[in-house]
Amino acid sequence: MKRVPERASVTPEEFHREILRAAQPVVLRGQVSDWPVVYAGRQSPEALCAYLQRFDVGRPVSAVHAPPSADGRFFYNAELTGFNFQQGPMTLATSLDYLLTCLNETRPPAFAVQGAPARANLPGFEDENPLTLLDEVEPRVWINNAAIVAAHHDPTENVACVVAGRRKFTLFPPEQIANLYMGPFEPTPAGATISMVCFENPDFERHPRFRDALDAGLEAELEPGDAIYIPYFWWHQVRSLERMNMLVNYWWSPPAEGRDAREALLHAMVAIRALPDAHRTAWRALFDHYVFEINGPPAEHLPPDRRGILGPMSPNTVRGVRAALARALVRPSD
Repeated sequence: MKRVPERASVTPEEFHREILRAAQPVVLRGQVSDWPVVYAGRQSPEALCAYLQRFDVGRPVSAVHAPPSADGRFFYNAELTGFNFQQGPMTLATSLDYLLTCLNETRPPAFAVQGAPARANLPGFEDENPLTLLDEVEPRVWINNAAIVAAHHDPTENVACVVAGRRKFTLFPPEQIANLYMGPFEPTPAGATISMVCFENPDFERHPRFRDALDAGLEAELEPGDAIYIPYFWWHQVRSLERMNMLVNYWWSPPAEGRDAREALLHAMVAIRALPDAHRTAWRALFDHYVFEINGPPAEHLPPDRRGILGPMSPNTVRGVRAALARALVRPSD
């Protein structure tokens, strides 16, 4: 696999003008190395926990726990009817204490605090540890021991900052979906579908196309103070390499972007997938023309005031379309 390209000392202007527009993964070496929390993490796990406890207001966070037999991989059970981990609320203080007790175990359970919103759970943390690349995007906190989050994608842009420990990121472009052998839509570990391939020990007999994915993939290992930009919908597995790891990430997208995209996909699967081949081919042509605009803007030949839904959509137009769809979807089916 190729390495993710790297940049250093990236300014907000360079990030928005160059990196975001390119829509390709980039490692931002040392981007948050001056954060006080990074300094605390470099001292020791105990110093990191003490620093975080300064901000903790005692609200419950989402925590997941897998037995030692999971080998750190949060995944499905053997029947794909559930998962190999348990999930539930826990206070941050209790979570940190548990991680500290696991440090010296020979084969500890896998444990992770997942995506805790910093403003609600650690007020003041963001002020001391600001990401100057972004404005108004709330940070989320991830704290865990050596664990693996299977390859998945987010319907957002993402900057992930490594605070403590080292993390290995393995990334694939969106078009590699067929070569990653995705799991079921229901259930999913956290809302997004995940790859069924064990990257650490791939079974090429069961998943032969994964070799093609590896040819197209990228990987990077990040140290404390490094960050990585993960573009919209890029598949990524994240492996934490040490007994105490912390990551702060930022998810964002323009307000109107992708708001109904997942719902549209699910409805298309229900409405179109079972049609005869000739009918599906016809619908593909309509999607390509009207949605993906492979032939250019589909209403250029119409006067601007007669383009309707094919032109720029106002909030009122969007609300009207949504209302019409809602009425259609609740009608009894034949």
